[in-house]
Amino acid sequence: MSPRSASVNEELRRRSRERLLQAAVELVDEKGFEATTLADIADRAGSARGLVSYYFPGKRQLVQSAVHRLMHRTLEEALEREPCTDDGRERLARAIDAILGLARDRPVLMRQHMAGLLQAEGFVQCPEQRRLSELLSDTVARYGSQDVTADYPLLRALLMGAVYAALVPGVPMPVPALRAELFQRYGLDWELGVPPGSDQDAGARPAQDLSRFFATEERAE
Repeated sequence: MSPRSASVNEELRRRSRERLLQAAVELVDEKGFEATTLADIADRAGSARGLVSYYFPGKRQLVQSAVHRLMHRTLEEALEREPCTDDGRERLARAIDAILGLARDRPVLMRQHMAGLLQAEGFVQCPEQRRLSELLSDTVARYGSQDVTADYPLLRALLMGAVYAALVPGVPMPVPALRAELFQRYGLDWELGVPPGSDQDAGARPAQDLSRFFATEERAE
């Protein structure tokens, strides 16, 4: 049997990484961070335990990359939803609703993610985090920012603060109130976007199967 080509090996590695990311999101969403082990993730992904360490330094880095993948694909899906638009205000409204929707629909996962960001490692600089940053930066630019390098971190901080406020155990703030505050901050009309939990949201949201965010095929950028 002839050895596999470099391109085939690279494709196999990419698919293995995708399966690990998907397994991490599913298990933490089901069981929480502490109850999920790297062995659990490897088993769900159908991968060898040693392969996890090949791609990620540890469980927290793997989970953070996995959640950043879920966030950037959710945001991408919201921005590309029909009817497609280049209107910056509509796109910013969709971005806000997409992130708030994750806090509403996946509270366990997003709570664990926020807790992980407060650890010493902070943000994991990975392809998933960079893509999320690119999408939010582009959204800010289309909204009309004259200084994206300053306005993007502010939007990121406001979204993180809103997610945190929605998930504080015992005293969570309602998502509509957080949405109203962000929309007022950016001068957005309430009718823009897709409010999380609305009838419009239910009609626009695909099935909750996460596999579409972790496709084994290459996506065209």
